[in-house]
Formats: sequence, structure tokens, C-alpha cells
Amino acid sequence: MTQPIIAILRGLTPAEALPIGRALIEAGIDRIEVPLNSPEPLESIRLMADILGGRASIGAGTVLTVEQVARVAEAGGRMIVSPNADPAVIRETRARGLESWPGVFTATECFAAIAAGASGLKLFPADQAGTGTLRALRAVLPRETAVYAVGGVGPADFGAWLAAGAQGFGLGSALYRPGDSPATVAARAREVTAALRNLA
Repeated sequence: MTQPIIAILRGLTPAEALPIGRALIEAGIDRIEVPLNSPEPLESIRLMADILGGRASIGAGTVLTVEQVARVAEAGGRMIVSPNADPAVIRETRARGLESWPGVFTATECFAAIAAGASGLKLFPADQAGTGTLRALRAVLPRETAVYAVGGVGPADFGAWLAAGAQGFGLGSALYRPGDSPATVAARAREVTAALRNLA
């Protein structure tokens, strides 16, 4: 069973892409983003999309422009994650048939992102917003809108965020840090998925 987690592989290199991607998938995490400020991110995305795309949704993070959306799509990416909510980026993403996860912090940003066609919302930075902010947003957001908590969130916080209305999480250093071995990432991924299962 896969878990509602997007793995954020900031700093990943193309040489690491397949072994790290496989480690995550085997632990039950099948949504993977490579931030565009990583080394050769489009090559890492291309490799994982070509080899692992049948088992996982591969995409890019820190996507800021319409041009970047196009390059990710050409590399085979299927998911666009951004730190901000730019309606042009969201519309371009959806026009290309990709998932759009823009970063939001306020009700105004949430509703602008939804109006532009966002697939789901990334509350970022979640640790600064806090569960109280999410609880207040959930009272007014459409029930079907998925909100993932991203930034400063780890397994110890899952219960509180789920109770506040989060549907999932984006996890970076809780899963991967540059230079980590596939075995290290696999162990962390198993801990993360077990923590979610224990709350189900």
C-alpha cells in the first residue's frame, strides 16, 4: 500500500536517482520530486520517469516559471511542485496534463490556486503556519481539496497534522539528505510509512 507522501529529493544527482528512487518505491512511497535547484535535475527526472515511471509519479519541485514546466514535461515528469502559487504556472501545468501542487500559506493563495486548477495544495512552510492555520483553512476550503503539509514536518507530527485536516505530507530531510546511501533512505522511508500506518 502506498502512502500519501511526496518525497523531496533536494540535492539528488543523476547517479543517485535510480537507486534512491527504487528504495523509496519499495518502502511504499511512490510520489517523488526532484527540486530544480538540485544538480542536473532534469536528467534525474528523465532517468526515473523512464525506468520507474510505471511504479511512481515522478516530478519536479521548486518550479517557478512556465518555461520550467515545459522542460519538466519534456523530461517525462508528471508532477509540478512549487513553493508559491503562480496562476500561470498552475494553468500551464494542468494544460499539459500534469499534477499541480503550488505552495500556499493564506486563504487568498489557497483559493487563487484552486481557481487556477491546482490538483492539491502544499501548505508551506508548514511548521511556520502551524496546525491551527490548517484547521482554520479546512473550515473554508472545498472538502475535496487535498492539502499536504510541507516544511519542518516529520513522523512525530503526523498525528497532529492529520487531525488538523492534512491529507498527506511532503518530506525532504526526513527521507533524504545529499550523499545518503539507498539503504539509509530505505530505512527512513520504512520508518515514515510505518508511522503513518500506525495512525490509520
